[in-house]
Amino acid sequence: MLDTRTFLRSQGLPAEDVGSPPASPKRFPDGAQYRVEIPSTEGPEVLDAVLAEAAERDVPVHRISQGSGAMLLTDGELARMADTAGRARVELSLFARPQAGWHTGAMVAAPAGGLVAAQARGTEQLVHVLEDVRRSAEAGVRSVLVTDLGVLSVAARMRERGELPADMRFKSSVQMALSNPASVALAERIGADTYNVPTDLSIGQLASIRAATDLPLDVYVESPDDLGGFVRHYEIAEIVRVAAPVYVKFGLRNAPDIYPSGSHLTSTAIALGRERVRRARIGLDMLHRYMPQATTSELPTRDLAVPHGEPVTSETAGELR
Repeated sequence: MLDTRTFLRSQGLPAEDVGSPPASPKRFPDGAQYRVEIPSTEGPEVLDAVLAEAAERDVPVHRISQGSGAMLLTDGELARMADTAGRARVELSLFARPQAGWHTGAMVAAPAGGLVAAQARGTEQLVHVLEDVRRSAEAGVRSVLVTDLGVLSVAARMRERGELPADMRFKSSVQMALSNPASVALAERIGADTYNVPTDLSIGQLASIRAATDLPLDVYVESPDDLGGFVRHYEIAEIVRVAAPVYVKFGLRNAPDIYPSGSHLTSTAIALGRERVRRARIGLDMLHRYMPQATTSELPTRDLAVPHGEPVTSETAGELR
């Protein structure tokens, strides 16, 4: 194994998972170590409820993400979510859909078929996903979740060539499932702006990925049941210490799978969104208890992918505070 480990070092990659991980010296552009993400915010009513709960519980929410995709929002709902997030100066990241798991192929129903569920299937579905990215951008949204490396690479080239806004951000979904330093570094090279690691990585594995990339890592502190159902609140301080810059992400165990969501599930989605914020309050209290020196970003924050991409000036920052 020595030769392989030596070669990995020559490529700027860690040669082994770190046993006693060092603290990450990397930070967000404003110097912060962590930010907060609330996922599965499925529609404008849920977004309103999440922001209200966050204000009530004094939870700083930097990013809101959604899983049903822009394709399942009406034009009016898409505009309303973009406007609400823009006024709150939080990042709104919408899933770029569809993928194979929502298509007509049979493999996803096979025992091992989950491996392809998050991939774009054929050229037509590649086009459909990229059209979902375009539609999000046209509504002023500046962050989308992608699951497929091909979608990521093409979308990044579209951004480079002016087909998408220059400030468009690509958030790699947990369903992309890259789990080692070389793979995540590859995602960074082809255009990812932030990477959601698998939910079950150890502290040492997170540290090894951090050593290989400058991307912010999105880490589930609590994950939904279909992603493992892990509750890692007591690890949050170590996650922030070794993985910074990191989005600590609060999913919810013991919750129904509501994808794809819609008005038939609005009341459930609102209740789940509020509880995710409550879980975030618990997690942040743990973080403050065990790592009181941890730093977070004060809102508004210039580098967040806020809808419409409007820069925060000193005048507007004062108004928003």
